[in-house]
Amino acid sequence: MTAPTHELVLELILDAPKEKLYRGWTEPELMKEWFAPKPWTTPRAEADVRPGGASLVVMKSPEGQEFLNPGQYLEVVPNKKLVFTDAFVGNWVPKDGPAFFVGEVSFEDAGQGKTKYTAKARHWTAEAKAQHEQMGFIPGWTQCAKQLEELARTL
Repeated sequence: MTAPTHELVLELILDAPKEKLYRGWTEPELMKEWFAPKPWTTPRAEADVRPGGASLVVMKSPEGQEFLNPGQYLEVVPNKKLVFTDAFVGNWVPKDGPAFFVGEVSFEDAGQGKTKYTAKARHWTAEAKAQHEQMGFIPGWTQCAKQLEELARTL
């Protein structure tokens, strides 16, 4: 199997155990603490963490504009991997409008309480990949991962 053509990848070693990082990705109250790159906030998060389960994350800009991000979990391997998409809004119901990407986040033990954290964004088109790059995928997702790491170290 070859790598997807329109994929963005972020790999980091985070100084927190994978179980705590996974909690940060799957518990709505924790998601609200780190999910948006500061100074943005996450005033609302919902997560039915199971294949076919719906997710909703609302990100709020410093100017007060809210951006709703509905989606669905495709694969859930506790403490190891989450795969999700914006193509569906839960229970395999397609969203209105075009899909943007499939996300995959994996957590691998890196020893001494650290985790190899890999985030992938797979896009249907080269244009969508380029748009995600221009939106700041690498710096934005890196900042959020560091915010998650900071939170996980307090759990």
